[in-house]
Amino acid sequence: MSFLKEFKEFAVRGNVIDMAVGIIIGASFGKVVSSVVSDIIMPPIGMLIGGMDFSKLAITLKAASDGAAPVVIAYGKFIQTTVDFTIIAFAIFMMIKAINVLKREEAVKEEAPAEAPPTKEELLLTEIRDLLKNR
Repeated sequence: MSFLKEFKEFAVRGNVIDMAVGIIIGASFGKVVSSVVSDIIMPPIGMLIGGMDFSKLAITLKAASDGAAPVVIAYGKFIQTTVDFTIIAFAIFMMIKAINVLKREEAVKEEAPAEAPPTKEELLLTEIRDLLKNR
């Protein structure tokens, strides 16, 4: 099999396309959640703890000098990112939990096929067994 044909077969396979769509949606979802956290959740939290803006919290290791940017540890951005991650992880957990419930319900429906009625041979054997027990 030629390299190009093998690559085409790989790239067109359904799982790869599904994965690409998932990555694109995930990236967009991440932006939405980041906006929710930074624009809706963090301002009230900052207000409750004294009007602090988390994104500006930092420890300056070396001040700016001669046009060089200051060297800082931006722990506020880390807090912001941690909250973003927690919310995204929780939302993904809830989606996966819902999908698993739906899959379980579907699996139960598939596992429980209608039991076929016993054949004439099985009925006859059952009668013989019962008669032998009663002797």
